Amino acid sequence: MRVLLDENIDRLLKGLFDQNLEVSTVRERGWHGRTNGDLLRAAEQEFDAFVTMDRNLEFQQNLKSLRLGVVILRATSNAYAAVAPLMPQLNEVLRSIEPGMVRHVPA
Repeated sequence: MRVLLDENIDRLLKGLFDQNLEVSTVRERGWHGRTNGDLLRAAEQEFDAFVTMDRNLEFQQNLKSLRLGVVILRATSNAYAAVAPLMPQLNEVLRSIEPGMVRHVPA
């Protein structure tokens, strides 16, 4: 499974994803600064899941029509220390996410 991390996710978290996941960041792809709609259209061409902390995304975009799943992380901040404890649940969600699904972590 190919996973794309939004700009607001600490890239150092890549090491905490399950080994069977291929994880890239928006910046690594050269997609930083794109609008959400443009970013999601590009992502659905190459990725199976998109991970973000943008809580407004699901109200601004029609995520259920995408050919990738979206996971919205809910933490007190986007700092590594705040997000790292959510990684076991995130990895579990990614094992079962399907196109058009929107999941929240923690649920």
